[in-house]
Amino acid sequence: MNKKNLIFTLFASFALGQIMPANAANPVESDYYQIDRIPIPDGVVLETSGIEMLPNGKLAVCGRRGNVYVLSNPFGKPEDIKWTLYAEGLHEPLNLAFTDGWLYCTQRGELTRMKDMDGDDRADIFETVNDGWGITGDYHEYAFGTRPDPNGDMWIVLCLTGSFSSQIDYRGWCLRITKEGELIPTASGIRSPGGIGLNHLGEAFYADNQGPWNGSSSLKHIPPGSFQGHPGGWKWFDLDAVKKVMKRPENEPKSESRYPVERERVKELTPPALVFPHGVLGNSTSGFAYDGNGKFGPFKNQLLVCDQTFSVVNRGFLEKINGVYQGAAFSFLKGFGSGNISAYMHPSGTLFIGGTDRGWGARGGKRFAIDRVTWKNKVPFEIHEMRAKPDGFELTFTHEVDAKTASDLKSYSMSAYTYIYQSKYGSPVVDKLNPEILGAEVTGPKTVRVTVDKLTKGHVHELQAKGVRSLDNKPILHPIGYYTLNEIPPAEVN
Repeated sequence: MNKKNLIFTLFASFALGQIMPANAANPVESDYYQIDRIPIPDGVVLETSGIEMLPNGKLAVCGRRGNVYVLSNPFGKPEDIKWTLYAEGLHEPLNLAFTDGWLYCTQRGELTRMKDMDGDDRADIFETVNDGWGITGDYHEYAFGTRPDPNGDMWIVLCLTGSFSSQIDYRGWCLRITKEGELIPTASGIRSPGGIGLNHLGEAFYADNQGPWNGSSSLKHIPPGSFQGHPGGWKWFDLDAVKKVMKRPENEPKSESRYPVERERVKELTPPALVFPHGVLGNSTSGFAYDGNGKFGPFKNQLLVCDQTFSVVNRGFLEKINGVYQGAAFSFLKGFGSGNISAYMHPSGTLFIGGTDRGWGARGGKRFAIDRVTWKNKVPFEIHEMRAKPDGFELTFTHEVDAKTASDLKSYSMSAYTYIYQSKYGSPVVDKLNPEILGAEVTGPKTVRVTVDKLTKGHVHELQAKGVRSLDNKPILHPIGYYTLNEIPPAEVN
């Protein structure tokens, strides 16, 4: 080797040595959040589908096979948690909610309440609260429920019979069950929910999965009287109970269209608040939770949304523009044991996630699991909020940004796309655009205003901010935001 080559080799080795430790030191999710797998006793096939805390500090969990268990000391060492069979023989329960001294359970065919009268962690009384919807025996007829809303109502979403039709009462509908047990038809257009819950304001959202009239899985707001997109259950508008509270939409949606077009025709149509691009953030959006007091990190009141197939939890920031919910979805946390479908956030800031892989498979690898997540009291460098503006987006970060990289246009790129609103199963990505980044102005220690040449109503705007660094030179842990732009904000007046 000649002297020149030797010098080059030594220089390259030195440079590589400088680069490698920096890359190796880049933060990872486990620096900020710890996932503990709770061991499931031998012989227990749980397929965790509902999670709720009891007043005595024990955790109630139910599974798709029909059993409910009580877990003692759920915040202790996982191997020391004791399991007690609370109830058995239920019909695929998919939610638990404790209120007014009763443990409520949404089964496939009814809303049930149970009570342990003698304190032995075993239910002694079972009562039917409401069973006003039908089942045919079709595998697809799942029923998901919520905890009580501010009025005391529990919201229930009912899967269609299969993916395309509604063969018995209220399949493809959202219902509310009052404290007195009355059934109130609330919204039509449901296809295949993976979960339903309330945000910090007590408003109901549900996860619908890719399929007919759903180009990609999404999280949808459910205003009473709304149409959620799939007309397969419209026959039940003829029921007297429905006629008392809502009317059939004047127009039916046209297949092979787009959401903005059909929203003009079908006024009741509510667009997805968060689209989770299929095959990118997940394949099967499901249950969600939120941290209401900031004890789980910097994302207070944002939604932490499960995906069954990918065995992950994504994060959703929501805002309301022109009266319509929309917002940005981000990757958040991976490493769960099975296909996540249920989520419960304890006020202490402990998140419980449960899942199953039966029916669809899941990346987690286990047939069923229940995991516990805690925050390590370190704040990751993330895009905290992504807000729509008339000419682009305002990004707020969890840490102060490095002004040089944050103002560099090369730190960003954007694409925009949508899905066909159609009666066929799913949709490819269509109508692809590449908005040009025109400006990136650092407007505060943690805030950047990104302007683009064009926003497109109804498109997912995928913003990559891979070049942005924090003030202490950390990369963004999850640098891509997927913003569902249902409405473009009105022009700002100075």
